[in-house]
Amino acid sequence: MSLQFLEAVPSNLKEAISLWFEQDQNPETIEEVTALCKKSDWNELHRRFDSRIQFGTAGLRSQMQAGFNRMNTLVIIQASQGLATYAKQQFPNNLVAVVGHDHRFHSKEFARATATAFLLKGFKVHYLNPDHEFVHTPLVPFAVDKLKASVGVMVTASHNPKMDNGYKVYYSNGCQIIPPHDHAISDSIDMNLEPWANVWNFDDVLNKGLKQGKLMYSREEILKLYLGEVSKNLVGTDPLKFEVKAKPWFVYTPMHGVGFDIFSTIVKKTMSLVEGKDYLCVPEQQEPDPSFPTVAFPNPEEKGALDLGINLAENHGINLLIANDPDADRFSVAIKDIRSGEWRQLTGNEIGFLFAIFEFQKFKSMEKQFQHAHPLAMLSSTVSSQMIKKMAEVEGFHYEETLTGFKWIGNRAILLEKEGYYVPFGFEEAIGYMFPAMEHDKDGLSASIVFLQAYCQWKIDHNLDPISILEDGFKKYGVFKEYNGYYIVSSPIVTNEIFDYIRNAYTPKGVSYPSSIGKEIEVLNYRDLTIGYQSDTSNHKPTLPIDPSSQMITVSAKPSDGNEGEHIRFTIRGSGTEPKIKVYIEACADEEQRATFLAKLTWNVLKREWFRPEKMDIVTHF
Repeated sequence: MSLQFLEAVPSNLKEAISLWFEQDQNPETIEEVTALCKKSDWNELHRRFDSRIQFGTAGLRSQMQAGFNRMNTLVIIQASQGLATYAKQQFPNNLVAVVGHDHRFHSKEFARATATAFLLKGFKVHYLNPDHEFVHTPLVPFAVDKLKASVGVMVTASHNPKMDNGYKVYYSNGCQIIPPHDHAISDSIDMNLEPWANVWNFDDVLNKGLKQGKLMYSREEILKLYLGEVSKNLVGTDPLKFEVKAKPWFVYTPMHGVGFDIFSTIVKKTMSLVEGKDYLCVPEQQEPDPSFPTVAFPNPEEKGALDLGINLAENHGINLLIANDPDADRFSVAIKDIRSGEWRQLTGNEIGFLFAIFEFQKFKSMEKQFQHAHPLAMLSSTVSSQMIKKMAEVEGFHYEETLTGFKWIGNRAILLEKEGYYVPFGFEEAIGYMFPAMEHDKDGLSASIVFLQAYCQWKIDHNLDPISILEDGFKKYGVFKEYNGYYIVSSPIVTNEIFDYIRNAYTPKGVSYPSSIGKEIEVLNYRDLTIGYQSDTSNHKPTLPIDPSSQMITVSAKPSDGNEGEHIRFTIRGSGTEPKIKVYIEACADEEQRATFLAKLTWNVLKREWFRPEKMDIVTHF
C-alpha cells in the first residue's frame, strides 16, 4: 500500500508508526492507524505509540486498539513470542502450553495468534476452544495442573469494560506469575519484537500443528476432568440435602459471560439441579455477549449490575441470587433479608467469611471423623477483612495474609501445602475465592458450588440463612465493617506526591511514621512496603515482599476516644493498572453501628489529613 501520508507525520512519531506498518498484517488495525495519520490526530497517536504496553504479573490488559500501547494482534504476537521463548528456556524438556479464550471481541483471534507462536517455538499446544466454544478463566490454570504444562495463557479482560481485553499468564505451578518471572518475560518480549517467519499465517500453522499432533483441542477432556474434580473435591460422595420446593429456590446470572454453559452442566451432573426446576437463569444475561447490553460495567460489584437478577427473584418469590463475572472467575451473592424484606448484596469480605466458617465447620467434622492429619490454614490478601484472622485466633487455626492478587495467595497456598497444612480456602475482598482442591487461583464456579452447599446445609440443619450466620460471627469474633473507595488521579506523579507528603511532610522529622492521624486516630502499627519498613517486627523489616516501584502503606490503629476492643485497619495503595489510589478501610467494634461509624470516620480523617483532594486535584469515588 502507498504510505505517502507518512511524510506529514511528525518526526517524533514517524519511526514508531513506520515500524508499525512494517510489522502489522492485520487490515483492521492498519486502516485504524492510517485513518489517524490522515486526520493528523497526533495527540491520539502519541498516546498509542510513545510507549509500549508493559507486561507485568497480571500479564497484559488494555483497550483493543491499534498501537504498541494497546491490545491488538501484533502486540499479542510479540508477547507470545517473548513468553514462548522464556518458557522454552525454563522448561526445555517440557514444551507444553495451554491456551484458552473467552467471548470478548477479538479474543479468538488473539488466542489463535498465541497458539501459533507457541507452535512455531516447538511447543505442544492444548487449545481449549474448538469451533465457537468458550471457556471460563479457571479452566486454564486447572488444565496447566492436570496436563503438567509449563505455561498457560487465557485471553480475557475479566469484568473490564467491553472494549478491553487481556492476556493472563499462568506458570507451571498453575498460578499467575510473580517476580522475577514477570520482569524476565518482559525482557524476553523486548528481545522478540520482530514477528517470526510465518507467525501471521494462523490457519497454516494451526492446521499443520493439528496434523502433526502438536495442536490438540482439549476442551472436552479438560471439562470432564474438571467435572470429576468438582464432584470429588467440592461435592463429595454423600447425597446432598437441598430444599424441597415445588418451585426454583435461587437465581443465577453469568453477566453476559461464559459461565452458564459450564454452571448448568456442573450443577446438573454433580448436584442434580435442573434449570427451571431448581433455579432460574436471568434470560437477558444468559448467553455470552461481548457488548454486555444490560449493564454499564460487567462487574457484579457495580451498582445496578444485579438488578435484573433481583427483579427475577422477587417476581418468583426467591430469596437467593448468585452471580459470576463474565469470565466466571469471580462470585457474588445477593440475599433477601426475610426480616426486613429488603435485598442485600453481600460484600466480598462478608462472602469470604461465610466461606471460611463453612470450611472450618467441614474441617472440624473431618477432624472428628477421620482424625485429620494436617493442621488447618486459610489465607486472604492484606486488603481483605481481618475477620478471618480474628476467627483463626479464637478457633486455633493458622492464618496468613499475602500481598494483593491471587498470584500471591495461590503461591503461598502451595508452599503451606508442602509444609503439611490443609488449605481449603483463600480469598480477596474483590469477590475472588480460591479452593485449592480445584486450582490455585480464584474460581467463581467453584465458589458457586460451595456456596450452594453451605446455604442448604445452614438452612436444613440449623434453619439459618447467610445473614444469620454473619450475625453469629459478629457476636463471636467482633463486628467488622468496611468503607472502601478510591481517588482518581491525573497521573502517577500525583500519586507519588501524595505518598511523599505522608512520609516526609506529615510524618514528623526523626521518626519513622506518624503516631496519630488528626486528633481522631491513634496509630498502633505501621507498614510501608514501598520503602521496606514495618514497625512491629524486631528488625523493622516487613513480613511481606517489598516493591519500591509501587506505593503501599498499611496502618493498624484505634480511635482516640475508643474502647479497648475497638480497632481500625486500613491500606492505601497506588493501582498498577489504573490512575487511582485505592483505599481499603475496616473497623472492628462490639456493635454494627459503631463499627460502621469508625470506618467512615477513618475515610474522612484520611481525606482531610493525607489526601487533601482540593489541593491535589483528585476525585473521590466509592
